[in-house]
Amino acid sequence: MRSFLSAVSAVLIVLVAVLTPLSALAVWADREIGDTDGYVAAMAPLASDPAVRNTVAVRITDEVMQKIDVGPFQEGVRNLLYEAVISFSGTDSYKNAWNTVNRAAHTAVEQALTSDTGNSVSMDLAPVIEEVKQQLSAEGLPFADQIPVERTRITILESDKLGVAREIFDGLRIAGVWLPVTTLLVAAAAVLLAVRRGRPRRALVARALIGLGIALAVGGVLLRIAVTLGRGLALDDLPPDLDRAAAGAVYDALTATLRTTAWWVLGAGLVLAAGAWSAGRLGGARERPEPASPPPRHEVTAEDRPFPR
Repeated sequence: MRSFLSAVSAVLIVLVAVLTPLSALAVWADREIGDTDGYVAAMAPLASDPAVRNTVAVRITDEVMQKIDVGPFQEGVRNLLYEAVISFSGTDSYKNAWNTVNRAAHTAVEQALTSDTGNSVSMDLAPVIEEVKQQLSAEGLPFADQIPVERTRITILESDKLGVAREIFDGLRIAGVWLPVTTLLVAAAAVLLAVRRGRPRRALVARALIGLGIALAVGGVLLRIAVTLGRGLALDDLPPDLDRAAAGAVYDALTATLRTTAWWVLGAGLVLAAGAWSAGRLGGARERPEPASPPPRHEVTAEDRPFPR
């Protein structure tokens, strides 16, 4: 019976290592990618990313210059407009417009990850163009009033592998917060089964906690590997007209919490394993029985000697 419980405990500890990264991904899919506020908060830092700022400026400039004609000043106006967008992208107004754009784009992201239509995700830059037009008009720039504020879409994700991503995303969202709860229950069961194997209990608990700590550390490593592999798959399939640096920045922004979680889980697992190992050694030293002292030596006296016959 003891060997059976030991085997079950070991299997559960291994299961914790597998469930840990899946739990982190489930919470991420539900609370960040699946939630508008979480998505906007994750994308907000990209307003200051140089590659993203350049991609937005180029896309807006190309779109606007296709709609206006200023004759021989076309190239000069193009350069002026690009520099104006780059300059504007460092302001608080741009950051507010960027958040507005991403709040609206979250619907497209959800549709791309939940429906079976389309292989790309894009956002409409019209709010940014409106802000740029107002700024250039306030500065008295000629031809600023001719800038059309129309739908100007920029692709942030395009891949033929979205079908696989949809299946994974659906599974993670269905699991939601129940998967982390299940992981905690499995970890608790692994420790309890280890404690019932016999005595001394302190050593058994320490051994189980060491295994659990190692399982958490392995789970953190697996999560980090999954994020890295996902980045490679997402960027390798990009069409040539998309800026790889900007796409990489978007992926990194969306998975920032996963990378942080991976390091925290790895650190927590190592601390737990090291703490349990130290506690087990101290406890073992305390429980070690004291060596039996030899019986008191009895000296033979004259009174004890037998009388000669």
